[in-house]
Amino acid sequence: MTRVSRIPVRSAAIANAALALLLAGCGSSVTQASEGSGAAAAVTLENCGRKVVVDGVPEAVVGMHPAQTELLLRLGLADRIAGQAQATAQALPKDVAPLAEDIPVIGGVTPPSREDLLAVEPDFVYSPTTYEFTAEQGFASIEQLEQARVSVYVANGGCQDRRMTGEVTDLFTDLKNIGEIFGVEDTAAKLIAQSRADLDEVAKALADVDKLRVAQVYVDGTTLSAIGAGVEYNILRLAGADNVYTPDQPAFAKFFAATITPESLAAEQPDALVFSVYDKKHEAATRKYLTTTFPDMPAVRAGRLIAVSSSDVFPGTLGNISIVRQIAKQLYPDAF
Repeated sequence: MTRVSRIPVRSAAIANAALALLLAGCGSSVTQASEGSGAAAAVTLENCGRKVVVDGVPEAVVGMHPAQTELLLRLGLADRIAGQAQATAQALPKDVAPLAEDIPVIGGVTPPSREDLLAVEPDFVYSPTTYEFTAEQGFASIEQLEQARVSVYVANGGCQDRRMTGEVTDLFTDLKNIGEIFGVEDTAAKLIAQSRADLDEVAKALADVDKLRVAQVYVDGTTLSAIGAGVEYNILRLAGADNVYTPDQPAFAKFFAATITPESLAAEQPDALVFSVYDKKHEAATRKYLTTTFPDMPAVRAGRLIAVSSSDVFPGTLGNISIVRQIAKQLYPDAF
């Protein structure tokens, strides 16, 4: 994630907008002509409770976040990308960054304005959540894009009805759907297979560990929040954690994050703390807060303060896969 109060955040100036972004969550299905049918194929799918028809392979695509731009690049679609949005929110991985050097950047850390998005004349927009289409923020709404004959696809875990129950493997639905839309099913299948293998390898390594009690928190200044549902919760589970905060707790019945008191966290005595950060300065500030506020907590005494990139807990990103291993290795180094 990359902004304020959507836990994590970018700056106080965009806190309210960022929180709305985290409300996204959906299931999707795709039907299409046979594989390899190319530009003549029409794809019909259900996405975030709406019907989407893509008539032919899109030729001018916009990735609405670096995570989506990365997936498009890894699928071999660089020549079809007309713009990359929120490009300064997260650096592209070094192995694919050169492929994006000539792709126009739209906006900064926030989604592009309606005018800036439509200026690149897209015919397909791929977004991590529905927040990127909030008209009240000056962004192009899904309805406005459809009126301009632009197809819109939102990551499976970024639709509202999936936000509380999303899982890491929701990414595989996205890869399958995007692969079929663009006629690159084989490449998408390889990415899915590699990601499944990565998760299976972690699960095998953790088969015999004694699970540690882990809390995932977010610190904004002196405001402390806990995360207890959604893809973030699933990431910790796959990393072998015994989650302190869970979806069946009243605090997380309606939203995946909740403000908590330091006293309530201290009472839980977690063995490890996982926290998301948006840059090195934020990481340093969070570590200072946790170590000074909870000096006697088992997590602090054992040095198990695990920082993860805010962008890697976005719905529908390959980062969801990589940080499962990252967290697991720091929780159970002897297992790897």
